[in-house]
Amino acid sequence: MEAEQILKSHLNLLHTTKMGAIRIQKNLRLTPKEDVVTYCKNKILDKKSLIYQQGKNWYCKIDQVIVTIHASSYTIITAHIVK
Repeated sequence: MEAEQILKSHLNLLHTTKMGAIRIQKNLRLTPKEDVVTYCKNKILDKKSLIYQQGKNWYCKIDQVIVTIHASSYTIITAHIVK
């Protein structure tokens, strides 16, 4: 199965930690009311997203955002804006 399809088929497992959510909100300049997991899921599901696995992580690049996800636990580690 292609990397993109593997990640998309496991979106129900996608989550982050409390500290991860705070870090992602700060990095992406999201409001505290915005759910970072939903935000990241929407980025992953976007047809323009580039998804690939490198080592133990998945990466999703879209627009000016990169989302990093641990490949075995499906934990969103971080997300940031590319400068």
